[in-house]
Amino acid sequence: MFVNRKRELEFLERKWKEKGAQLIIIYGRRRIGKTMLLKEFLKGKKGVYFLATADSMGENVKELAEKFSELAGKEYFREVRDFGRLFRYLAEEIGNEKVAIVLDEFQYLMSLEPGILSALQKVWDEHLKGTEIFLVLCGSSIGMMERIMEYKSPLYGRRTGQWKVEPFDIKAIAEMFPERSMEEVVKIYAVFGGVPFYLDLVKNLSVEKAIREKVLRKGEVLYEEPEFLLREELREPRVYKLILKGLALGYETLGELMSFTGLERGNISKYLDVLERLDLVGYELPYGKRKRGRYYIKDNFFAFWFRFVYPNLGDLELGLVDEVWERVERDLNAYYGKMFEKLIREMLRLRILDFGQKKVARWWHKGEEIDAIVELKDSLLFVEIKWSELKRKDAERILEKLKEKAERFEGKKRFLLIAKKIKKKDEDMMDLDDIEGLVR
Repeated sequence: MFVNRKRELEFLERKWKEKGAQLIIIYGRRRIGKTMLLKEFLKGKKGVYFLATADSMGENVKELAEKFSELAGKEYFREVRDFGRLFRYLAEEIGNEKVAIVLDEFQYLMSLEPGILSALQKVWDEHLKGTEIFLVLCGSSIGMMERIMEYKSPLYGRRTGQWKVEPFDIKAIAEMFPERSMEEVVKIYAVFGGVPFYLDLVKNLSVEKAIREKVLRKGEVLYEEPEFLLREELREPRVYKLILKGLALGYETLGELMSFTGLERGNISKYLDVLERLDLVGYELPYGKRKRGRYYIKDNFFAFWFRFVYPNLGDLELGLVDEVWERVERDLNAYYGKMFEKLIREMLRLRILDFGQKKVARWWHKGEEIDAIVELKDSLLFVEIKWSELKRKDAERILEKLKEKAERFEGKKRFLLIAKKIKKKDEDMMDLDDIEGLVR
């Protein structure tokens, strides 16, 4: 099922309508839905979709030659064994006709043929830029795809557009699971995040059953997924796994991570920078401060996996799923609570929950925390988030505590409590019923 991706398709269609040759870079982590997006875009257009493999450059060129032969209706393409020459002949055949060429998993070609960017630059400058070709280079290795766009890259200055494909937001997840309750949608978000491939795998299962069947069971795709992604993208996966394990266990400051991992400040900062670039880790500062920030695992499935799967791999390798599940179940509600807070902050940043805000941030100081401080035009909105069912009296008590914590801040203040369920809500309270109205 193809859902969401409206902005991405609008971008591609807009570039398609522009005059002249287009060289577009589409990138994003594996399983994020790039292939589905590009196939959707290609519908009704004259073009070629080519999926590169890690086999050999010769095999890739041979298969691409087959595709070009079918597209141009010319047999001689099948005899061509040179990547640059293939495109040179294609330029001659298409003339001024609008044709889309999508090279997916382009990073494999970069690995197999180190000089491929130079070859592409030459054929672009000499033959392609005068045509109406719509060439898309798509890849899952964020590091390698970003190299194409760097100043030193042979293709620097040739690309006409780029788009990083991001995970689904809560609206798209809800669209994918129209029959589920909002509580179930939040749990799906908490464990599997917004990666379409993961969501598709758990389509017909409850969240708890999906964890047991698809994540904790050896041999299933998601059982080793984070390890597989780290091995593919990084040279020292062992060190990165140690850092991610530390973050999952609550070591969130640079000092705490240094103690946990035994790494020096300079080294750990380098590793964290790489994880941030890969969108696996984020960094946030407390509201109104410029230092003493905290790192966190940005990708929800990685957060879940390193919190619950990685520490239990020894038992899971022996097939002790029931025993591990008992341990997971004990802490699962607390995990949902943490992710519910993250979701509300995300909804505020994306303006799905819209108060006309300019800024959204957490705040913490000496053991005290505020889940979200929202900067409005004329005031500050203080938000407390609870993954629990509250009676009116409990809700009022929580708001009173929030008001006490907010006393250190100056200016006009507003307060909001968001919980899973609140009996007899007031105007400064929201629960999942209200969230559902905004999301769906």
